[in-house]
Amino acid sequence: MACMKLGSKTDAFHRQGQAWFCTTGLPSDIVVEVGEMSFHLHKFPLLSRSGIMERLISEASEGEEECVINIPDIPGGAKTFELVAKFCYGVKFELTASNVVYLRCAAEHLEMTEECGEDNLITQTEAFLNQVVLRNWKDSLKALQTCDDILPQAEELNITKRCIESLATKASTDPNLFGWPVKEHGGPMQSPGGSVLWNGISTGARPKKSSSDWWYEDVSTLSLPLYQRLISVMESRGIKQEIIAGSITFYAKKYLPGLNRRQGTSDSSTRLAPVSLGSPPSEEDQKLLLEEVDRLLPFQKRVVPTKLLFGLLRTAMILRANPSCISNFEKRIGMQLDQATLEDLLMPNFSYSMETLYNVDCVQRILDHFLAMDQITGGGVSPSSMDDGQLIGSPAGPSLTPITMVAKLIDGYLAEVAPDVNLKLPKFQALAAAVPEYARPLDDGLYRAIDIYLKSHPWLAESDREQLCRLMDCQKLSLEACTHAAQNERLPLRIVVQVLFFEQLQLRTSIAGCFLVSENLDGSRHLRSGFTGSNDGGWATTVRENQVLKVGMDNMRMRVSELEKECSNMRQEIEKLGRVKGSSTWGNVSKKFGFKIKSQMCSAQEGSVTNQHNGNEKVEKLKERHGKHKKDSVKDE
Repeated sequence: MACMKLGSKTDAFHRQGQAWFCTTGLPSDIVVEVGEMSFHLHKFPLLSRSGIMERLISEASEGEEECVINIPDIPGGAKTFELVAKFCYGVKFELTASNVVYLRCAAEHLEMTEECGEDNLITQTEAFLNQVVLRNWKDSLKALQTCDDILPQAEELNITKRCIESLATKASTDPNLFGWPVKEHGGPMQSPGGSVLWNGISTGARPKKSSSDWWYEDVSTLSLPLYQRLISVMESRGIKQEIIAGSITFYAKKYLPGLNRRQGTSDSSTRLAPVSLGSPPSEEDQKLLLEEVDRLLPFQKRVVPTKLLFGLLRTAMILRANPSCISNFEKRIGMQLDQATLEDLLMPNFSYSMETLYNVDCVQRILDHFLAMDQITGGGVSPSSMDDGQLIGSPAGPSLTPITMVAKLIDGYLAEVAPDVNLKLPKFQALAAAVPEYARPLDDGLYRAIDIYLKSHPWLAESDREQLCRLMDCQKLSLEACTHAAQNERLPLRIVVQVLFFEQLQLRTSIAGCFLVSENLDGSRHLRSGFTGSNDGGWATTVRENQVLKVGMDNMRMRVSELEKECSNMRQEIEKLGRVKGSSTWGNVSKKFGFKIKSQMCSAQEGSVTNQHNGNEKVEKLKERHGKHKKDSVKDE
């Protein structure tokens, strides 16, 4: 820390209890009382430097009693007046960034101007501020911290503003360009050429360059009002929003203990660990800080890590912060919900009612904010832009757009909260239905969540079960999910029949595709049979691939046979329930159970399969049973 020595005499003061005495050999003729401390001094050194002291001494000397002066409101108190007295006597003392603000304000209060004496205290402290303190980062910061104790006087003399302007200027400029001693307290000293010094000797090594967050820890020592003013000035100077947000979150993590409990070590924003405090602020102070952080944070996408935003939101709920503060954090999260994780969404319910274990309403609001922003920015993928394979449930699926990632995230969240017996069906349905249909390439995740909910709520009525299951599209279930659903006793009968129907359709489509590939390979082989035998190795590979395809087709035929048995068993079960009529067709059954695929599509798929190979006996059975079913009919209860 920079300093300047004032005075030339050795220390001529000594303290006895709550009193200071001057040891010049002359008896004191005035007592100055500052708070609980008394100073036994001489009139002439004081009145020759201070206009106020001259008037007070003149007034006190009119009486014959001992001259006693009381100065209760001097900035900095007795400690500062001790330095003022030393200055008046010409005693040596150091002028530093820690005491210059107190001395400058005290000198103004005591009217220590040039009219009273040359090179008076106002002149010397002002010169030290401008020429030394404000040119150095650490000294400017220290001087600003001392302004807190005497803020009205410091504001009146414009000291606070000058310190803030100095810090903002240095923070907005690359310190590597000017060689500012940013890390004076712990970093190595540097030579004028920039190399590291060891005992004053240049080592030739170059110090590491400072990153954009080099000033975060320093400014976090400021009080909230001063920090808020500094950030406002920095924003006006055009510092990047990401850098501003980084400083604000660092400040918040230092004074809000709850933010550090669930922060991952992989988070880049935790590179600078906040300094631990002796005692955390009170809940009321934390609440005020949190609301101020909300006001200071830029309302911009991805300037704050999503995990940290969830931490701020969780803390705001615990501290019962202003509803607008909570809403703003939810909106910020909604803007970048695609960057969240399932762990982030699992926020406990802090309300007094404790209706549900997790705060599902909050996640619903966050999702609504995301969907609103997605509509505004045009980030959503329309259904028409997705091909049929993706809509039916292609394993490849579409690219992971933000809304696709959010749909997967919400499905995972639904599966986590589904076991909660207090979670009402309308709330579960509302969250599941909020995700657009085109956002889910597959409905496997949604099916899993619905199955868990049905398992945890066995008392649901049949109508409620059907209503819940209508949220998923059976056409968008993978073969694995269809297999599970076909054997799931918790699903309504109507849904199981739909699943079986679409599973057969997918298998028939796959078998037809395999035969088509096989024919193309055979035709290509005959066309190329007249060429030279230089490609024998390639044809061997083709033969092996053809054999693999045939094995796959055999497996599919076996699965078709299993599905036929399941359909047959289900039909027998329906007949046992006494719902038989004599004039309807199997097509009526498909309509009765809400199938979405036209019968012409089924016929076309069947034709493409049965004409391919003599061994496709299982698929022929499906056609025969299809004709047989024309004699059966089914009606609902």
